[in-house]
Amino acid sequence: MMKQLTPLVCAAIFVFRCWADDPLPRANAAQNGWDPTRLQRVSELVAGDVKAGKIAGANVLLARDGQVVMQQSFGTRDIDTGAPMQADTICRIYSMSKVVTAVAVLQLLEQNRLYLAEPVVRWLPELKDLKVQAGSGGANTLVPATNAITVKMLLNHTAGLSYDFFTGTPVHNEYEKADLWNSKSLDDFIARVGKLPLLAQPGTAYNYSIADDVLGVLIQRISGLPFEEFVAKNITEPLRMVDTAFDVPADKMSRLAKLHEIRDGKLQTTPAILGAYAEPGRGIPCGGAGLFSTIGDYARFAQCLLNGGELEGVRILGRKTVELARMNSLPDGVFAFSRADGWGLFSALRLNVALSNEPGSVGTFFWSGAATTHFFADPQEQVVALVFTQLVPFDQPALIPRFHIAVYQALE
Repeated sequence: MMKQLTPLVCAAIFVFRCWADDPLPRANAAQNGWDPTRLQRVSELVAGDVKAGKIAGANVLLARDGQVVMQQSFGTRDIDTGAPMQADTICRIYSMSKVVTAVAVLQLLEQNRLYLAEPVVRWLPELKDLKVQAGSGGANTLVPATNAITVKMLLNHTAGLSYDFFTGTPVHNEYEKADLWNSKSLDDFIARVGKLPLLAQPGTAYNYSIADDVLGVLIQRISGLPFEEFVAKNITEPLRMVDTAFDVPADKMSRLAKLHEIRDGKLQTTPAILGAYAEPGRGIPCGGAGLFSTIGDYARFAQCLLNGGELEGVRILGRKTVELARMNSLPDGVFAFSRADGWGLFSALRLNVALSNEPGSVGTFFWSGAATTHFFADPQEQVVALVFTQLVPFDQPALIPRFHIAVYQALE
């Protein structure tokens, strides 16, 4: 009996290992529309930055038509110990968490439990009677908000909120004093947010912000589940994103990459920022910056969105919902960071390739994280591309635009 079962057991182990190592099916690059010689430039780019001491290490993954053509690791995940960056290295993805949170909101939309134009004060009474900074005056130059913050305004960062790491106005000073990332709970977090002034009247301007952290509170209150549990139950578990969560279990902590920064001209490890604590039970589950993940896990998530909300027979969003989310949602004349880009309902969106000054496609959706992690998904070319480092401040070596160029120049 054991002799008969052994081949089956071996086959099962082989399949499991293939899935564990390969988040998506593998393909031959030349047969998948890539020039193998030109594709090597992606490896040379990242390896060169490691060798030059610009980054400690990185993971890269490229896929087309749902098939991986490149997955490579470079350098170290901890420059102090020399531990290598590996395919299963867990990274802080910071603002790439926003895309996951936005998908959770859209799931509630599909269940008719919220509407995009609906004021969020219905569930977040802490956001009543908000004040808005008027002109360039002092902290006391505030006027009442004339519009209510809606779900859509939170999704596309037009709610008037901001971040504590931005500077230049009295509003930002108030954010710094609020110490949001050391809130005791999501309820405490939203209570602190409700006392902060807004940068602009809701719905009038794009200001990258804590909006997705607010959405985490919204999800928790509407669903009746802890925010992190809702994300696990409805997104990460169905998509088999086995290493993606708001903390890192003790048995996986050895795989967690350290953050690095350049101090005194050389790479050194540095503490976590924005309250992204790895230890379970510490900090709050921040919808805007709190997730940990691997490059393989996030590739599965990005591929699902590129597929229209489905992966391997599992659907987390309806096709038409994803189509809506991949349309520019910003008001006319409003852009996200540059005139080349708008914002859908879960990420930035390339609107004008010529103005971006790099090759690409209209309709590509993309975003990054504070520790220099990045993904883009191109519906025209059916390409998903990711690069994960753990370098702060964000992308000092300008790796991401060079990564875009290296990926696109390799396409046949």
